[in-house]
Amino acid sequence: MCNLYSITTNQAAISALFRVVNRYVGNLAPMPGVFPDYKAPIVRNGAEGRELTTARWGMPSSSKALMDATKKRAEKLQAKGKTVDFKELLRMEPDGGTTNIRNVKSKHWTRWLGTENRCVVPFNSFSEFNKAEGGDVWFALDESRPLAVFAGIWTNWTSVRKVKEGETTNDLFGFLTTAPNAVVAPIHPKAMPVILTTEQEIETWLTAPAEEALRHQRPIDGLKIVARGVKGDGV
Repeated sequence: MCNLYSITTNQAAISALFRVVNRYVGNLAPMPGVFPDYKAPIVRNGAEGRELTTARWGMPSSSKALMDATKKRAEKLQAKGKTVDFKELLRMEPDGGTTNIRNVKSKHWTRWLGTENRCVVPFNSFSEFNKAEGGDVWFALDESRPLAVFAGIWTNWTSVRKVKEGETTNDLFGFLTTAPNAVVAPIHPKAMPVILTTEQEIETWLTAPAEEALRHQRPIDGLKIVARGVKGDGV
């Protein structure tokens, strides 16, 4: 599971590459380490064309996951002799979000597979954690860490992300994963992000029918290990 990546390319370069019409990112500083629930840039389809904006990393978790978490919370409260309003407890259950999406046939995810909810997530490198290999292992297309994108989805959602924030409404995003390639598999044998590397792949992901777009849910060839053991890839 990829829960850490880096985006250090400036917004002008991102906008030029993806033919962005509107920008809603303000002063976009380099982000050598993007963690779950951080705000990060995405490019999505807008009414006037492609938009560069920011969203919080982590799509809404499934109702089952939230229900299970609420039941556990309710049991702990009841064990302490407290009265529980389960409906209210469920409504206020914190949901940090789901960062990676693998099973796109799930009803939970199919609602966001239309072009209006697809996006691309710019990155320069991403990390998979492997304790035996020294901790975070960073991958990129090559040593120069050129700009690439993950195939993502986004939505606007009202929920409790953090208890201290209470209920808030946010733009959220996550990206698809697939089987790992030969470079990633020794570090993380379960999955790697779905990466788009050509203009045509990006165009297909953002504009084509879902069946065609989802053909890109496959590992790409190549990738290089560019850093080890650091929480941010600022090179």
